[in-house]
Amino acid sequence: MNNDPELSGKYLGTISSDFVKVCDNLKEASYQIRSRGFSEYPIFPVSKDNLPLGQALIKKGEMENEWNYHVTYIDEFIQRDIVPEESLKDFQEAYKDADEFCCLFVVDEKFTNFVFIPYPND
Repeated sequence: MNNDPELSGKYLGTISSDFVKVCDNLKEASYQIRSRGFSEYPIFPVSKDNLPLGQALIKKGEMENEWNYHVTYIDEFIQRDIVPEESLKDFQEAYKDADEFCCLFVVDEKFTNFVFIPYPND
């Protein structure tokens, strides 16, 4: 549930530079999900290709971004057995403050993992 240390170079640079273009939209979506009581654990699946996970939020190229961004909750990850139900407590403990961090689920050719990336300070 933590950031993979091997992720830092290639992916963090690519993800971070793309994330700053869409972060305000993701932060607002996270806030709306939590404030409306849908889930305390919003997750944003991201990939270069289209994913059958969650609902499309920002398509590649829409905001000069290189990744597709979807939105979902932990419930879908449990239903699809991406996160086994017995690991839910571990996920909840690893989940960072949603006001400060965005929970991305990065899906790429050789890397699939949760990444918590801080929202830029205003």
